[in-house]
Amino acid sequence: MSTPQHPCADPTRYRDDLYWIYNALLSRYGPQHWWPADTPFEVMVGAVLTQNTSWINVERSIQALRDADHLHPTAIATADHVALAAWLRPVGYFNVKARRLQDFCRWYLTQGEESRLAALPTASLRAALLSVKGVGPETADDMLLYAFGRPVFVIDAYTRRLLVRFGMAQGDEPYEVLRTFFEEALDADATIYNEYHALIVQHAKDTCRKRQARCSICPVSLRCPLSMGA
Repeated sequence: MSTPQHPCADPTRYRDDLYWIYNALLSRYGPQHWWPADTPFEVMVGAVLTQNTSWINVERSIQALRDADHLHPTAIATADHVALAAWLRPVGYFNVKARRLQDFCRWYLTQGEESRLAALPTASLRAALLSVKGVGPETADDMLLYAFGRPVFVIDAYTRRLLVRFGMAQGDEPYEVLRTFFEEALDADATIYNEYHALIVQHAKDTCRKRQARCSICPVSLRCPLSMGA
């Protein structure tokens, strides 16, 4: 008996479905206008702070940094740790995140900031970001997509949920497998990647919930095995 092919083994098989899902979500929820920030550096700060917390808490901490005139890399890199941790209190794990944010800002300054980093090819920039302590694949890809406009698809728990419910993944795949799956199935378009990831987050929070999925009002139920009772 032959072994069944893993769902992610042939990304192009799902190309039409993935674009159909994208268009259906866009029609339902509209443009999401991600990432909400005034500068690319602010996007990077948000990417570090949003780990294991809600975005509203990130906004509170960013506003605290702005009010203290510390929303720039040199100010954060040289800030008193106690003061920085206090500004970051809303995001939780504030002592850890204060260290991580300072580590990132110090690295960012030594690399020549945005203008120098933006000159790097995507693969080199991704490797450089991943070399920073506390920056994992999701955080690095948030920065690549939303701060640098690179066509890198961000994978999070919401994306995994959607793929599993559509039978496109099993749920235990490594991060890189799912990122590659999207990038091989879809055209390399940072604008669509930006919107698609934001739409998946909105859909997962509003309709495709972890528990008690609202299949009766789901905009993609026509092709979803979960909605069809499969």
